[in-house]
Amino acid sequence: MYTQAMDLAPQDERLALQATGDAEREARFEAHVAAGGWVEPKDWMPDHYRRTLVRQISQHAHSEIVGMLPEGNWVTRAPTLERKTILLAKIQDEAGHGLYLYAAAETLGTSRDEMLAALHSGQAKYSSIFNYPTLTWADIGTIGWLVDGAAIMNQVPLTRCSYAPYARAMVRVCREESFHQRQGFSSLLTMMKDGTGEQRAMVQDAVDRWWWPCLMMFGPPDGQSVHGAQSARWGIKRVSNDELRQKFVDACVQQAEVLGVTLPDPDLKWNDARGHWDFGAIDWSEFWRVVGGHGPCNRERLAARVKAWDDGAWVREAALAHAQKQAARAAKTLEAA
Repeated sequence: MYTQAMDLAPQDERLALQATGDAEREARFEAHVAAGGWVEPKDWMPDHYRRTLVRQISQHAHSEIVGMLPEGNWVTRAPTLERKTILLAKIQDEAGHGLYLYAAAETLGTSRDEMLAALHSGQAKYSSIFNYPTLTWADIGTIGWLVDGAAIMNQVPLTRCSYAPYARAMVRVCREESFHQRQGFSSLLTMMKDGTGEQRAMVQDAVDRWWWPCLMMFGPPDGQSVHGAQSARWGIKRVSNDELRQKFVDACVQQAEVLGVTLPDPDLKWNDARGHWDFGAIDWSEFWRVVGGHGPCNRERLAARVKAWDDGAWVREAALAHAQKQAARAAKTLEAA
């Protein structure tokens, strides 16, 4: 009541003053990020910047969690105990990456329950690459080499993202993803150098199936990217989709030669003028079909996540009850003191 009495300016004037203040703060914010400055959770930021980060970080977190499913398909069928242990450790790392990223997104004022509800309803997306099946053991090594390799290309620039909690989380994520990529390459190299003809054919088949979806991981061409220009201006995205895709192709051509596999692109050739490898046209209709929920495993992946959430309800309830009991005991001890 007293604050209302002191607020003497008409409503239109108050709104105009607020808009002016926001415009000035946004100008300072734009100058700050343009100069390479970091943004911390308690700093003022435009609402659109906050929403963009929540969308991107939560999508990244969802991708890490859903990405456990294609590999989990092979835990019980790994060829040796050593390979089983390595795969379990990798899946555990991916769970940790998801937790880091959910925690980073929570600093923006959204809750983990809200983010997961958006995923389970289909409103939030995750990387299209995880809607493809893992048909053979060679797929696991190929995911490490190609999928994690593409992820590293995408994620290393994020260690310089203008939003500091996201950038800090990505430092550890990138270190572990780099290890995953090397492990996947090593697994394929063993199959190609020491394996049977059938095993070598298995590796080539896996590369044939995963190559083009991996190129799609970097997102649509720069001219079709809805958020790319704005994210670049705010320092969220440091390198464009097409630049990252080209860098990935250039690296993979040399790695494929070491492995002894052929990349499934008849148009792949070195361009002296550009100093890069030219590659064939990507079937973007497939990309949008998978993003739209009509990929080979979209329904299966989402159903698995929803089931895990529902089955784990009793664990969350028990943990909450335990935390409340501990808090009550602490409060009673404090009163007695």
